[in-house]
Amino acid sequence: MKAFLQLFLSALRGSEINFTSGSINRAIFLLSVPMILEMVMESLFVVVDVFFVARIGTEAVATVGLTESVLTLVYSIAIGLSTAATALVSRRVGEGQPDEAGKVVLQVILVSLALAVLMGLPGMVFAERVLHLMGGDPSLVANGSGFTRLIFASSPAIILLYTLSGALRGAGEASVAMRSLWIANGINIILCPVLIFGVGPVPGFGVIGSAMATTTGRSVGVLYQLYALTRSRRSVRVNLRRMVPDLAIIRNLLSVAAGGTAQFLVGSASWIFLTRILSTFGSDIVAGYTIAIRIIIFTILPSWGMANAAATLVGQNLGAGEPGRAESSAWRAAFYNMLFLVVVGIVFFTSATGIVGLFNRDTRVIGIAVQCLQIFCLGYVFFAYGMVISQALNGAGDTRTPTLINIFCFWIVEIPLAYFLAHIAGWGPPGVFWAVAISESLLAVIAVIVFRRGQWKTVQV
Repeated sequence: MKAFLQLFLSALRGSEINFTSGSINRAIFLLSVPMILEMVMESLFVVVDVFFVARIGTEAVATVGLTESVLTLVYSIAIGLSTAATALVSRRVGEGQPDEAGKVVLQVILVSLALAVLMGLPGMVFAERVLHLMGGDPSLVANGSGFTRLIFASSPAIILLYTLSGALRGAGEASVAMRSLWIANGINIILCPVLIFGVGPVPGFGVIGSAMATTTGRSVGVLYQLYALTRSRRSVRVNLRRMVPDLAIIRNLLSVAAGGTAQFLVGSASWIFLTRILSTFGSDIVAGYTIAIRIIIFTILPSWGMANAAATLVGQNLGAGEPGRAESSAWRAAFYNMLFLVVVGIVFFTSATGIVGLFNRDTRVIGIAVQCLQIFCLGYVFFAYGMVISQALNGAGDTRTPTLINIFCFWIVEIPLAYFLAHIAGWGPPGVFWAVAISESLLAVIAVIVFRRGQWKTVQV
């Protein structure tokens, strides 16, 4: 127990950053722990904002929802660049080139800022139009445009928080990325009630106060990341005074980022279509499905931590000329992920009713959510490998292959199969759930076959 506690504290401190030698099991643990906690913090952003905004009223919640739905485009860019940053920085670190890794970080910052302006400026200028196009009524548009305008104006902070976290993970500094989210969330949690409702001499700003709190938290988190990157001399050396465009690195970065962004958009679009199919059966069905998905997303955060750890390990070890160790790291992380998800699956299958009951008391909603959880968890053995192996390919810089796999499994298989099983075969909502389980399992099988061929080992980034 003492040894485990010491290892856990080492993970939080980030005492190790280069994982091209030594125990693979230790490396996976040291990287996974801060990455898991980082994702928990990211999830809290949404939870905290909705918790306080809901106290203002339904219109305020709708304003946040409509804005966030459009902001998905900004998030997709951020996630794609973050994937690319991890791949390129980890490769340079594995090669033992901290100055080159620093150059990549500088280009990540430049590209992030440029894309943030391109994405954020239209949303900021046409905030009223955005809300109107999304179906907001005149009252909502009038009262919520300030929130939307400020959120889009904060696009640089949103994108940089993602991309610099990706760069830090690639550098092996996952604990720093984790702490940046702690700082950002801590500030958001403190400022949200103060700026929304007002305290003492500070007036209440309503829903726009939520945007002010979130923007402040994210901005301070980014400043901490920049401070850490410029002070670090272990794996990456960043000098902001040398921030000049390097077209070769930018082209490489955008090439890898395109695949990461496409993967996010493909996945997001498929969930929208599935929700649309389920909506034909009534709002109770959609409610049950939504609850189940949120439970699943929160409970599999450790899985994403292990998947991201695999991406860093693959990138660093390829850079160090150790493709065998890179492959072993991915398989080991996938195996541990499978053990974890099997346990989660058993809990879901045997205790789904009790878990869902914590979120809703409606019998029909509970029944649908339970069905969804139980059917999904039957594919968890496959899901475990699919998640890790796809991220391992991304970590190698091969974002094109997972994108093509996602398009085939989600758009060509999952959506048509969901419609067929739900409406033509007459299975109803469970048909949609089975379509997800089948397509995700197929994705895992294809990803494993592709990974075993080993072509990812020769990708140059």
